[in-house]
Amino acid sequence: MMNARFEDAPLSDNPLRLKAETADDLAVISSLLQDAIGIAANIAWMQKKRRLVAVVNRFRWENNAADRTAHFQRVQSALTIESVLKVRGRGVNSADKDWVFELLAILFEPSEGCAGTLTFTLAGDAEIAVQVECLDLSLADLTQPWQAQHQPKHAV
Repeated sequence: MMNARFEDAPLSDNPLRLKAETADDLAVISSLLQDAIGIAANIAWMQKKRRLVAVVNRFRWENNAADRTAHFQRVQSALTIESVLKVRGRGVNSADKDWVFELLAILFEPSEGCAGTLTFTLAGDAEIAVQVECLDLSLADLTQPWQAQHQPKHAV
């Protein structure tokens, strides 16, 4: 079995490669990651490198916004956060590597200079707070999109 590659996908399915260094940039990445699903085993905090990486299956909202007749799709993506000083969670079961989470939003609360705290709001009243020296995130699609089983539903 071969892995899916972006080179084999149509031109309209180019992978996202985004960087966030401002609150406006972060709002775009947060909206693209809304309803992303991941497992605890795919989150790595490299404390010596001050880097946090999470690999998630994100819902391709950008695909469905442009074409309402399109099939709902997901794609595996990596979110990388640089200059991480501290990571803490509430309602997070990081000991269980099979623990599944759904990402709802990412917010940034600035503190001194360009430092601040990124808060990842998760379904089930859980959150991950990431204290950073400065806002420096990147989002990169890793695989070719695949058809999603369901479209995420939200309460009005």
